[in-house]
Amino acid sequence: MATVAQVLNSKSDHTVFTIADTASVYEAIAMMAEKYIGALIVTHGEEIVGIVTERDYARKVVLMDRVSRQTPVREIMTAQVRFVRPDQTTDDCMALMTERRMRHLPVIDGEKLVGMISIGDLVKNIISEQQFTIHQLEGYIRGEHV
Repeated sequence: MATVAQVLNSKSDHTVFTIADTASVYEAIAMMAEKYIGALIVTHGEEIVGIVTERDYARKVVLMDRVSRQTPVREIMTAQVRFVRPDQTTDDCMALMTERRMRHLPVIDGEKLVGMISIGDLVKNIISEQQFTIHQLEGYIRGEHV
């Protein structure tokens, strides 16, 4: 079972995108579209104050008839940010995401934001682990075990 640090290291890009809590929802959605991501960490100065996702936009702007260019991110963000640490397992992440119906988890090391894990990252890791296990079992069946 992999750790969060191992999953982060397997990603080609470790960049975590942030947006100020005073930015408009439109700016947040434009940034997500440009970067091909589904969530942004919301900051107030250097402090993490929330997370905003495409789901927040759909439920709190579109369905509530708000104007995205006039609505600040702080009004639709999720303020209680759940996060994981680099030494936690992928199973920990999967359990938290399933229980809380989340798709993105910020990774905090000490007090520093070091990455973001998505449900897609976890699925990719699970597939990789399963392929490795299958390869090992096939080798064992063929008598190639060491």
